Amino acid sequence: MKKHIGHIVFIVLALVAVSCGTSKSMHHQPELQSFNHTIPVVTKESDTAFCTGNNFLLKNKQNLWELYVEGDPLERGLAIGSLTDSLLKKQEHVFFDRVDDLIPSNFKRNILVHFLKWYNRKLYQNVDNEYQAEIYGLSQYSPKNLSYIAPNFLRDMYLHGAHDIGHAVQDLALVGCTSFAVWGNKTEDGDLILGRNFDFYAGDAFAKDKIIAFIKPKEGYPFMMVTWPGMIGVCSGMNAEGLTLTINAGKSKIPLIAKTPISILTREILQYAKTIDEAIAIAKKKKVFVSESIMVGSANENKAVLIEIAPDNLGVYEVSNGNQLVCSNHFQSDALKDNERNKDQIKNSHSQYRFDRMTQLLDENPKITTQIAVDILRNKEGINNQPLGYGNDKALNHLLAHHGVVFQPSKRLVWVSASPYQLGEFVCYDLNTIFGNQKVKNCIVSLEDEKRNIPADPFLKTVAYQNYEQFRIEDKKMDLVLKNKSNLHSSFIENYQSLNPDYWVVYYKAGLYFYQNKKYTLAKEQFEKALAKEISTLPEKEEIINYLKKINRKRL
Repeated sequence: MKKHIGHIVFIVLALVAVSCGTSKSMHHQPELQSFNHTIPVVTKESDTAFCTGNNFLLKNKQNLWELYVEGDPLERGLAIGSLTDSLLKKQEHVFFDRVDDLIPSNFKRNILVHFLKWYNRKLYQNVDNEYQAEIYGLSQYSPKNLSYIAPNFLRDMYLHGAHDIGHAVQDLALVGCTSFAVWGNKTEDGDLILGRNFDFYAGDAFAKDKIIAFIKPKEGYPFMMVTWPGMIGVCSGMNAEGLTLTINAGKSKIPLIAKTPISILTREILQYAKTIDEAIAIAKKKKVFVSESIMVGSANENKAVLIEIAPDNLGVYEVSNGNQLVCSNHFQSDALKDNERNKDQIKNSHSQYRFDRMTQLLDENPKITTQIAVDILRNKEGINNQPLGYGNDKALNHLLAHHGVVFQPSKRLVWVSASPYQLGEFVCYDLNTIFGNQKVKNCIVSLEDEKRNIPADPFLKTVAYQNYEQFRIEDKKMDLVLKNKSNLHSSFIENYQSLNPDYWVVYYKAGLYFYQNKKYTLAKEQFEKALAKEISTLPEKEEIINYLKKINRKRL
């Protein structure tokens, strides 16, 4: 009874807090008076090509959506919303359906909605009006049937902070990005080359509609970014001045209130900075609510640095007298490297392992080319080429990433991976051509520079890849069996493990199954097999060891 009373008190206090703290934010609207309010009229050229004025959206032969938009903030938002209309509605439903899967209780979801309103009550004070206006424009095309969460504009504002909230609360469960930069005598022509894997995973449906956006704003520099429907923030991008930007999540404490989303900060940098110093100056002006490593590459300076930013600190890390920079998910600057959370991240996550593997692959290649950069991003093996099993978070390519991208800033060239994972063709785009003085062709011709495309990974044609795809299907079945504590067919486990024999998870889950069914001798055998493989993190290894200790205390 006391427990129920406690829940009721918590709910009452939460609702009081919401009513007291969210009134202004719930009624806030951006200043739009100075912008163009004209509603776009979209012409459908085909099922995969749409245009309005100089703006267009098309799907290329690699199934990547290419979006070109120009104008003032509201014009851009309305153009993005009108062109991506069906994709935008689909993406929001996919995201919130995922929330429904994670929180099946209507009561708990209702509490979550109230919490989001309270948590994001000052978000609008930390996002410049320019980006609020752009979000407002696209929000006019967001699904109306999700207004129970929040009105369209506020809900789309919330979504731009979802990355920050997710990696803080979920403790990096969704993110494990790796990036690098090389220049000088480390590349064939001395020019800067950068590569990154954006290992954000929120389900297969979420990653299906990738957008390569080319934005020509009324103010600031034109730029490209790899994104998804409804997202105006930047995770990976390059501007027409040859400034590149990628983000890698760091270890954060759970924030108490939303401030500037990292992706909005990086959007401002990409739109308004052409040098590293200008990027740092913009970062110093903003208050963020999670920790992040921002890799900034500059064609003007032919080098890259890390801006490591936290709610209460900022550090800049650059290599002195060096020609390569590696980044995973821990900090390296003097300002943040000795932070206790950062030390915990190095000890307990797979960040250091991926950092070391990336360094090893760079060391093995005296001169990096764009092809070699792509090969490194596609690498699936562990240190010293140790088999990790496919899907292991210790791999640079753990076969779940949203996208991979390679930049050659001095030439304004970028290569973006097509599905699946980073294995598809890397499609090349030339910003000199796209943002040149001449008009962009039209909305039925791809913007890609086809002759520079990098072919798909031969791994796609192997039995091992086919087995991995089947493994993912069987792995979901295994999860349902463990969740429901149901029984498996006698041949299931043997087949399941044969599909991905080097991956520790197939033995760990078999061990859990036998443990649940009190078949402790079989469980012990499977857990010991798991320990013989390369386990992704220290906590996961310790969990298996604890199961073995429990089994050893039982009478087998």
